[in-house]
This record gives sequence, structure tokens and C-alpha cells, in this order.
Amino acid sequence: MTVPPAVDVLVVGGGINGAGIARDAAGRGLSVLLVEKNDLGGATSSASSKLIHGGLRYLEQFEFRLVAEALREREILLNAAPHLVRPMRFVMPHVPELRPAWLIRIGLLLYDYLARRDALLPSTTVDLTRPPYGHDLEKTLRRGFMYSDCWVDDSRLVISTAQAAAQLGAQIRTRTACSDLRRTGASWIATLQNADGIREEISVCAVVNAAGPWALRFLTDVIHIDVPYRLRLVQGSHIVVPKLYAGDHAFILQNDDRRVVFAYPYHDAYTLVGTTDVEIKGSIEDCRPSAAEVDYLCAAVNRYFCRKVAASDVVYSYAGIRPLFDDGAGNPSQVTRDYALRITGERNQAPLLSVFGGKITTYRALAEQVMAALSPWFPDMGCDWTATAALSGGDCGTAGFSPWLEEIRHAYDWLPEAELDTLARRHGSNLPAVLGDARSVEGLGVAFGAGLYAREVDYLVKHEWAATAEDVLWRRTKCGLHLNADQQAALKQYLRSL
Repeated sequence: MTVPPAVDVLVVGGGINGAGIARDAAGRGLSVLLVEKNDLGGATSSASSKLIHGGLRYLEQFEFRLVAEALREREILLNAAPHLVRPMRFVMPHVPELRPAWLIRIGLLLYDYLARRDALLPSTTVDLTRPPYGHDLEKTLRRGFMYSDCWVDDSRLVISTAQAAAQLGAQIRTRTACSDLRRTGASWIATLQNADGIREEISVCAVVNAAGPWALRFLTDVIHIDVPYRLRLVQGSHIVVPKLYAGDHAFILQNDDRRVVFAYPYHDAYTLVGTTDVEIKGSIEDCRPSAAEVDYLCAAVNRYFCRKVAASDVVYSYAGIRPLFDDGAGNPSQVTRDYALRITGERNQAPLLSVFGGKITTYRALAEQVMAALSPWFPDMGCDWTATAALSGGDCGTAGFSPWLEEIRHAYDWLPEAELDTLARRHGSNLPAVLGDARSVEGLGVAFGAGLYAREVDYLVKHEWAATAEDVLWRRTKCGLHLNADQQAALKQYLRSL
């Protein structure tokens, strides 16, 4: 059988880490192929807490290096993807029996110190007896603390990163699994299988295993090697409930188990609440929030907010599996969120690098470390470059996102402002390519509802690897929250017609 021409790097896994590695490698002049067995960002990377943050609670675990790196990456991502990453103020109501005020204040001062904060405000104290921050809270809560972090559209961050990789020449293949991998000295022969069952073999110089929760299974089931380490698979669940409070700030809620739960505005009419930490021992193929997790999150809400919620109030819920590198901690909440890289292969052998753990916030730095580890095999590749480069859609001009948005509003004044703002947040500077030559709402084609038009769906299929209604409704957009069954059926029918 004739083996196709070799590529330099095969990346297995299309989550945020895989997409980031593909982008970084392609930008260094390497030929790259990324394969993902399902959809880009279809698992953990679209089921996060949707925060770009340093991890304030990790200071209690003395994870200073991780926090400092995450805070540095927070600023980088604000500049790289201003349409997807935006500053948010977080309010922590003080409950004296959980943590003393002096401890929280010292932690926030350290958090401020470790951060560059070019674009974000420092921490401060808050009087919860006065508006605007305490109005919807229990009246027993009188004092709080406020600090800055960022919100992100996580699944679109994956897409933006993958688009950037593709623009640099990387091949992105979704619905394609790496079903077999064997080393032949200085190269690997990978067997790839698409959704139709068609197989092909390709020769590659290096393999990066970025399969997330499936990383160990890839090593044992596909490459058939024994590994001396293991992952802790920890489920994090979230619920979406009707809006709990007014304002665009977030809350960080302390619990008796010393964990914290976030609550923040979500798509205007809702509040998103998460997350949990439950170690998974069984199958991870169909993870979903358990009844106990939903009750846990509802209890956290009810402790702090005037408006009470129950499981019956949950309009949407989701869960993701965090693949945490096992550091021996007994409590899943105490397991490090830092990443670990493990590489096999002598200098004269084809390398296999596996990625374990990590946070969405630090994916760019992780990719940089992966390329540093692979540099002995690619001595002529380019140097580090991603720290100052925009992601696809992130080139909104030197003045920043808000002035750019004003220009866009003027250029497309025929589109309702709320719909235009949503599209601009979704696509950034790629928006003109999405709207094409349309000069009216009618020119956007079929209206499926919630500001989703056929013109955008066509773009998602052609340029963002969307293939199913779920891809469109829950990862490329969040229109699934707003479209009824008939509208979703119309979208499915439209996709079948393409």
C-alpha cells in the first residue's frame, strides 16, 4: 500500500489543547494534521465553566506558579481574542465561618500582585447593604470582596484557534479517528478512519496525544503501550437557571466543603451556576450532571440569593470531564489543575508526546511547552510566536473591541443591533465574511430564530467544520437555548439539504 506523503506533526484530539498545539506548530513552519473523532471542542472544551482566570482558590493549595502563569495568559487571551474573552468583576460575599476576612484580603492582594492587570481593575471590598451588588442577595450578607477575571465562550475559542491553525496551513479533520499507530524507526504510520469507515494510512514524524479524558486509553488501546502514570477523571457539572440577579457581574460562592461555585449572567435571561468535582470511575462516554450534583448547585444558590431554585427550575445542564494528572491527592478538588507532558522516543526515534491535564486558560502556554519538548526533532522550526498574535476573528484593530464594534454597527445598520452584537461577539473580525454581500435581513436567507440565519449556518459548515444541528446549536452558537423543537427541526432539515 502506498503511504501518503509525510506530515511533520499529527495531533490527535480537537479540544482546546489540540487546536492550540496545531496552531503553534503550523506557525513555526511545520506541516500539521489534526484529527478529532467527533466535533471540535465536543467534550471537555465546550463544557467548562467558561472562565479565563488565574484560579483564586489555587492559592490555598500553594499553586503559585500555576496561578501566575494563568494570570499572564489571561492578559494574552484578552488581546488575542477580544471578541470571545471579556473582563468580568467577581463578587465574593463574606461568610465569616467559612474563611476569615483577613485571609481573603491577603489572597486577593497576592492575586493582584501576581497579575499584570493591564486591562483589569484591582480587587476591593464591597458593601452588600447598598446597591448594586447586594440587592438580590440574602440580607444577612453585608460585606463582600470584588476582583477581576474574564469570561470566555469556550467552544468558540476552540473554533477560533482551529481556524487560525488552518489559516497557517494545518489540516483539520473532524469525525476522523486515529485507530492504529505504529512506530517504524524515525516515523509513525497512523491509520485514520473517517465517519464513513474509510481508512487511510499516513506517515508522520511526530505524534501529539491531546485526547483529553481519552489520553490514557489512546496509549493503551491504540498504541498498546503500558504507562506508569494515570489520570484522575473528575466531572464538573453546571446548571442554567432563570436569571437570579441584575447586573453583569459574577458571584463566587463559598461552600462548607471549602469549594467555591460561580454564578454569572448567561445569554441575557439566565444565570449559569457551576461547578462540581466528582471523580468518575465508570464510563465517560455519556457524562451528564447527576441529581446529587444538581441539588448541590441549587443549595449553593439558595444559601446566597433571595430567589430560590430547585431541580425543576433548571432549563439546561451540562457536564465535562477534567482529565487531571494524578498527583496523589485524596480529594478531587485538591488535585492539581496544572498540566503534565510526557514524551517517549529516543533522538533517533519518532517521538510521541502525551498531554495530561491543563486548564483552558493556559492552553497557549501548554502548546508552547509542547513545541519546546519537540524541538530536538525539529531543529529548524520557528521560534515562539503566539504570545503576541491574534486568533482568527481577534484582529479588531489597535483601538480595541468596543470602537471596532461601533464601526461594525454603522456598516451594518440594517441588522438589528442586538443580533449584530451577538454575531460580532461570535465571529469578531470574521463577521464581514459571515454576512458576505447581504445588504438586508432578507439577504441572510432563512431565519431559524434567535438571530440565526441560513447565511451564518452556511459559513459554519464551510469554514468552521460544523456538520450537525448539535454542532450549530450548542458549540458554534448557543441558539439551542432559545429555539423550540420546530425551529430546531427546520435547522436539521436545512443542514440535510446542504
